[in-house]
Amino acid sequence: MVPDMLDTPDTADGRDLLDPGKREEMPEEPSAARTVAAFVRAVADAYGDRPAVVSGEHELTYRDLERRSAVLARGLLAQGVGKGTRIGLLFANGPDWAVTWAAISRVGAVAVPLSTVAKPPELARLLRHGDLHGVIAARTILGRDIPAAFEEAFAELRTSPPTLRLAAAPYLRWLAFAGADLPPWARTLAWLEGDVDSGVGEDLLHAAEAEVHPSEPSLMIYTSGQSADPKGVIHSHRTVLAKTHYAREMLGYGPGETRSAYLPFFWVGGLVMTLFPTLELGGTVVCGERTTPPSSMFAAAGAGAAHAHSTYPKSKMRIGLGMTETFGMYSWGDGPPDPARPVCPPLVEFEPGYEVQVVDAEGRPTADGGTGQILLRGPTLMLGLHKVTRETSFDAAGFYRTGDLGEVDGDVIYYVGRLGDMIKSSGANVSPAEVEREIAALDGVAAAHVVGLDDPERGQVVGAAVVPEASADLAPSALLDILKTRLSNYKVPRRLVLVRPDELPLTPSGKILKRELAELIQARSTRSPFRVE
Repeated sequence: MVPDMLDTPDTADGRDLLDPGKREEMPEEPSAARTVAAFVRAVADAYGDRPAVVSGEHELTYRDLERRSAVLARGLLAQGVGKGTRIGLLFANGPDWAVTWAAISRVGAVAVPLSTVAKPPELARLLRHGDLHGVIAARTILGRDIPAAFEEAFAELRTSPPTLRLAAAPYLRWLAFAGADLPPWARTLAWLEGDVDSGVGEDLLHAAEAEVHPSEPSLMIYTSGQSADPKGVIHSHRTVLAKTHYAREMLGYGPGETRSAYLPFFWVGGLVMTLFPTLELGGTVVCGERTTPPSSMFAAAGAGAAHAHSTYPKSKMRIGLGMTETFGMYSWGDGPPDPARPVCPPLVEFEPGYEVQVVDAEGRPTADGGTGQILLRGPTLMLGLHKVTRETSFDAAGFYRTGDLGEVDGDVIYYVGRLGDMIKSSGANVSPAEVEREIAALDGVAAAHVVGLDDPERGQVVGAAVVPEASADLAPSALLDILKTRLSNYKVPRRLVLVRPDELPLTPSGKILKRELAELIQARSTRSPFRVE
């Protein structure tokens, strides 16, 4: 079992604090909250009319965050949403994202942030794999028609009534949008909030909030896994709030600071490095509608470094190691990387409560000077992966198999790379299997093989070797144009070459030699003109 994160008395476990008859026991400090409901009420009480989240002319105060999320939370309860119900949210960084996240979490449902750069086939996979019951979304994002994207993802919607029954997403019952001029199958946000006076008042909301326990699921964040399926990482209320407190201390944030949200909130980096710690301290998060951060900011999310244009304290420019499964950074190193180990400096400081092991392929401790897989057990580790058995991800002692490789050097560990084929491009994970599946589905393609290629700016970029069918006349540029409509920008290959089957480097057993394939792609290609903006 993963050790308990915090030893707290029963009166701080999120139940008594929210009992309608004991409102005076609400925590005075937001850092004392153990559920999102308690956190939202605490920041409203503590910071009142201070601006919490700002995007252009739209300003959300702390009091607004509590009031608006309470109305939406009551509407969700009226629609039967409750403990464990998975609800997607699809907004650019801004007030609507914060309100929707808070409302979903307050009633004990699981908030599932959806990527604003996900293409329709990706949306279809996320909604089906996540077993989503409903989605709350913007009408448009950066000029993109979001209902139209859902129609492209689910052709059944075009003839569907608003109460959904889709074979491609069997648990999905409604899609609600913050906007007007919607197709017949879509619900409005007013519909979702319209039943709040039908017996779902503040007392019922308080009663529901009181039954949400810190150990229960709060967020499910998707990240690329080794398989073609998306990977849903589940975190509890306790994990989210404990990491929030830890992150703001480690990053050196102070009360009332204004911070720019460069990283998207649908990834852990935007939540842990910006939104949540800023809210805990009564600061202001300033958002633009741009949902894809500058490429250099991905490195900040993945490695914990400060960005030149961020407001992160210069005194805390440290390199860290973390992942979605640990809800952000769990370890830190000081100083520049060792020239002999350029990926990361020695990891010498770990989040309190974390236990770290480095083991060989048989699970035995790695000897000094050796390299093995990093295993973790600690307070802000995920509850688990959606639709993945615990035994697949954890060993018998409760240690998570991270897939990260570490080199043991006395009392410190050096991160040296990833175990397996995962591509890490500008801090974002890319599953080769997912990209291969999309390429193989294109007309005229017999097979596709995807690997990571070294890149001085992004660490790695996606490279692809495509085997055409015998009679097909394929052009790499045409294949890339189609892939741009089916994959998020960072997953689209930067280099793509056409090869004959006999040109593929294979082992005697017929497996692809990854390093040799990467060399072939590098040698045969020129950099694709496609570029992430």
